[in-house]
Amino acid sequence: MAPNNIIFRNATSEELSILLDFEQELIKAERPFDVTLREDPISYYDIGKMIEDDEACVTVAEVEGQLVASGYAIVKKARHYLNHEYYSYLGFMYTHPDYRGKGINAKIIEELKKWSHKKGLMEIRLTVYSDNLPAIKAYEKVGFKKHIIEMRLE
Repeated sequence: MAPNNIIFRNATSEELSILLDFEQELIKAERPFDVTLREDPISYYDIGKMIEDDEACVTVAEVEGQLVASGYAIVKKARHYLNHEYYSYLGFMYTHPDYRGKGINAKIIEELKKWSHKKGLMEIRLTVYSDNLPAIKAYEKVGFKKHIIEMRLE
């Protein structure tokens, strides 16, 4: 269960350096699942831009003044043949190792779902590496279901 003293809120641009560190930790954790990632340094996101964008929400968890987790939701246009025009895409799900297993990621997702629903977005998606079983379990625990497998050929 998430600690009682945790605050969930939108990230600020003043926290960008911490969020960039989170991103590098996330990349380090995902690197073993993806042989196609370039060598460091790489970056997945433009977090600074997302913080300022009305079509994105960067949420953080704070404990005693320290950021311990993050996630984002962005508005994406759906493919023309789907039954929804736009959807919310989640990413940047990171929790500091000392705070894992406490339900913080689930609360981040809940906050992002609320933001998405306020935007009128009922379809919410994310991607996860198929071998990242702990992440898959965590997402299934909050209601996500496996939907499609992307395959590649070298």
